[in-house]
Amino acid sequence: MAEAYIVGAVRTPVGTKKGALKDVHPADLGAHVLKELVNRTGADPSAVEDVIMGCVMQVGPQSLDIARTAWLSAGLPESVPGVTIDRQCGSSQQAIHFAAQGVLSGTQDLVVAAGVEQMAKVPMGASIVAGLDFPFGEGWAERYGMQEISQFRGAELMAEKWGYSREDLERFALESHRRAGKAIEAGYFDREIAPIAGLAQDEGPRPDTSMEKMAGLKLLREGGVITAAVASQISIGASALMIASEAAVKRHNLTPRARVHTLAVCGADPVYMLTGPIPATEKALSRSGLKIDDIDVFEVNEAFAPVPLAWAADTGASLDKTNPNGGAIALGHPLGATGGILMTKLLHELERTGGRYGLQTMCEGGGQANATVIERI
Repeated sequence: MAEAYIVGAVRTPVGTKKGALKDVHPADLGAHVLKELVNRTGADPSAVEDVIMGCVMQVGPQSLDIARTAWLSAGLPESVPGVTIDRQCGSSQQAIHFAAQGVLSGTQDLVVAAGVEQMAKVPMGASIVAGLDFPFGEGWAERYGMQEISQFRGAELMAEKWGYSREDLERFALESHRRAGKAIEAGYFDREIAPIAGLAQDEGPRPDTSMEKMAGLKLLREGGVITAAVASQISIGASALMIASEAAVKRHNLTPRARVHTLAVCGADPVYMLTGPIPATEKALSRSGLKIDDIDVFEVNEAFAPVPLAWAADTGASLDKTNPNGGAIALGHPLGATGGILMTKLLHELERTGGRYGLQTMCEGGGQANATVIERI
């Protein structure tokens, strides 16, 4: 049976909108992790068969196939192609899926899955261009009407449906910052981060925040419960993983660190937008033959606090094992890079703790989600 092995995983520190990475070109961010990945694995870069890079806002400095631009900007072989993909927030997790599928199918032996997003230079929503038609046409309007479709509304709808108060959400957010601060202080992220622009640690966590400080923030919409405190931060970052077949492992003397155990992707209600991780996780577990209690570490993207809370409530997963070193509320969410960042965190946490199985899932625009199960070697 064919196997797809993760032989390398690296990320930049996640920068804030006004922090140390605000002026770094996104192609150079991507180039940095690609070069570091090749150096750390010791793989022959000319043997890489494709570079699949997730990026959400593919305009301006992130346009014209940034996967290819980043690879060439890293000084790596011109013979290696690159393709940029968009599954919204899950773009680089989908890049991992495509890379693994290429290896599992036997059509490829060595593939790089990566992601990048520079939200200081290319803000969220930049791909909706003034003067051009809106993304939703007549067919969409006939099915869903003209109601608001956004993650902000989806987060409010989830909080209402699952019965979470503002205090519930802020308590979860506070714990995310606490865990991230503890992880940074203990050096848990040091092995996975490739410093850049003088930055060696994630900039977002605020371990000194408090419930009182959060309570002073304004609601994002009148009558709701969502504030900036319980939402992921606008961020900057890049990530890269190398996926190899058994033949490539032997040929290039690579070290398998985990195998890709199960892949799943599914759609959900696009109005609620953010509920996809629930059915995606259930689908992944059903395919894997594993139970929720078999998973040692979960990485669930904290786009908004109701997402992991509702996900845990419906799947029965332990919040103690979920985002043990903090999530996007504290660490940030650089859109197209986040899937790879979460997988990098997941792999390193399994290695640090000796866990066997890890599961990653994240909500994505349009009401869909990926779920990935890996098994540490």
